[in-house]
Amino acid sequence: MQASLRSVRIAPKKAQLIAKMIRGQSVPDAVHILERTNKKAARIFQDLLRSAMANASHNEKQDPQMMVIKLLTVNKAQCYHRGVPMARGRVRPMRKFLSHIKMTLGAADEPKAKKSTEKASQTAKKPVKKITTTAKKPSTSTKSKSTKDTTPSTSESSTSSSTKK
Repeated sequence: MQASLRSVRIAPKKAQLIAKMIRGQSVPDAVHILERTNKKAARIFQDLLRSAMANASHNEKQDPQMMVIKLLTVNKAQCYHRGVPMARGRVRPMRKFLSHIKMTLGAADEPKAKKSTEKASQTAKKPVKKITTTAKKPSTSTKSKSTKDTTPSTSESSTSSSTKK
């Protein structure tokens, strides 16, 4: 249940805005959203969705009204290089972007499956023992002080032992 468009004359950034609106929606909801959106990308996605629905019903013998938009990708294609004339015979470059769009429809996940996974994750969680860190902090600071204190004392003791001999 796929449909794709290649080298569509719309910038990927502009198409991505509409793709975010319908990604993960059911097919009737997506049709409703696209009909009421006043953008060029909405018309392109509307035609693509109709094509995917036709592919689902004709090729896969599925009911498209029970499907969900599983995957919707908008990728950057090549760009046209054009120029705008400027003063003194110069040309300001202008790029006109194209897009590759791919849509995949799939069966809607049942809420029973989601509930069973939630229950399994809750039973897997076990209570965690809390460790108090207040006792550890003074011990680490005393260790650092004791190492500092022992270093000069060992050097003093070595010098005092050398003078005694």
